[in-house]
Amino acid sequence: MLSRSFWVLIVLAFSAVSSAVSSAVFSTMASADTEFTIPRSTVVELQDHKSHRTYPIFIKLPKSYRANPKASYPVIYLLDGSYAFQVVSGVTRFPMNSGVMEQAIIVAISYSKGSKGAASRVRDYTPYHAEDWKLETGKAAHHADFINDTVFTYISNNYRVEGMPRTLVGNSLGGLFSAYVLFTRPNMFSSYIIGSPSVWFRANAILSEAVLPAKTPVNVYLAVGALERPEYGERQDMVEGAQKLAQKIMQQSEQQINLKFKLIDEATHATTFPTTAIQGLDWLYGSRHKK
Repeated sequence: MLSRSFWVLIVLAFSAVSSAVSSAVFSTMASADTEFTIPRSTVVELQDHKSHRTYPIFIKLPKSYRANPKASYPVIYLLDGSYAFQVVSGVTRFPMNSGVMEQAIIVAISYSKGSKGAASRVRDYTPYHAEDWKLETGKAAHHADFINDTVFTYISNNYRVEGMPRTLVGNSLGGLFSAYVLFTRPNMFSSYIIGSPSVWFRANAILSEAVLPAKTPVNVYLAVGALERPEYGERQDMVEGAQKLAQKIMQQSEQQINLKFKLIDEATHATTFPTTAIQGLDWLYGSRHKK
């Protein structure tokens, strides 16, 4: 017959196993409720003092930032921040961390608080007023002022970026905005990544925009998906628009703009941007292009 002490040991052992299993289950459940965060990232809110609108700004520091307190870093500015920040942070993480791409600070400008994303981007990214649109349009110049006066100032006051290049990344209406900034204040950024630009807005008005000469050379990566045409289900011929924009840049840039145009195979308007972003950033910051 088994002794009482033996049964006590069995009960204690079973209790220990049960406790361990319960802890593991609880730990798994707790992990399932934990939100994923992008490493070395933070969110600040900046107010446009002219419009009194407030914009969330997402900022990600490169891996080496804190370990190299004397180093300064270029800045990659993204439009459509709530979408583009996740994409660009993801696609640049391995290239930057492995040394095949120059490390940079990523700053993504999101939509104004209290506005739906569509209303904010249509208002802020369109250069011209369009009477046939229900949403407010035509505030691109105002938004560019906000970026130049408020966002740049905050970044330069809080991070080591002095004298370093700035890149603007915009897609769709954001691509239209980027082209507008390139034409009207070309040296606001050192380089531009213009993805699937909405050249069609207000009957291709951007193609009639005066182009101010750049005082220093500017790099422009312009890309569009090969399937961004009506015959593949798109409402506008984005390919033709991008080609006309590229032609305008080449003809009116006075040789101060270094343009690379890319037609991305098998890509629609919904799927082009991640490829545009990583290939454009590789062209600008990739180590193989620096040789």
